[in-house]
Amino acid sequence: MSSDRLMRIHSAEFHAMAERVLRVTELTSRLNVLPFDDEAGKARLFEQILGKPLPSGATIYPPFYTDHGLHLDLAERVFINQNCTFLDYAGIRLGARVMVGPKVTFITGGHPVDPAERRLYLTGAPIDVAENVWIGAGATILPGVSIGRDAVVAAGAVVADDVPPASLVTGAKATVHRRW
Repeated sequence: MSSDRLMRIHSAEFHAMAERVLRVTELTSRLNVLPFDDEAGKARLFEQILGKPLPSGATIYPPFYTDHGLHLDLAERVFINQNCTFLDYAGIRLGARVMVGPKVTFITGGHPVDPAERRLYLTGAPIDVAENVWIGAGATILPGVSIGRDAVVAAGAVVADDVPPASLVTGAKATVHRRW
């Protein structure tokens, strides 16, 4: 998985990533209109999106969204419900037996807080989800977060900090930290 990243916008690396995003957007748009029972069609498209076949026993219910796909690492028996988004620029790993509820969003990319740098760079940090984690409907997992084994993320939670193993995290309250 990638470590923390800083990419200059309008660089060759950024343009290559943007081309991949367009390709994956086309692939996911095709995936998301297939008949639900077209297992062979879904398997072919997931292999193109992820760059490899789905692991044994992994289940993903479309609609499914990702911006890159190649940095999404799924272990065996992962379950991903409908309408989830994986912005995997900096890497997302889901351990064995992870369950992801509907409308969950994983975001590994962002921009600097400084307004002068915001349109110049893309930042990123990987997300790591250990084995047997349950992430409830509508949760948002932000860049750089690690979620420990057997943890539960409550529905609607916004996770900006690491989650210890075998714990329950809840909440989505925004707080002003500073002004410029």
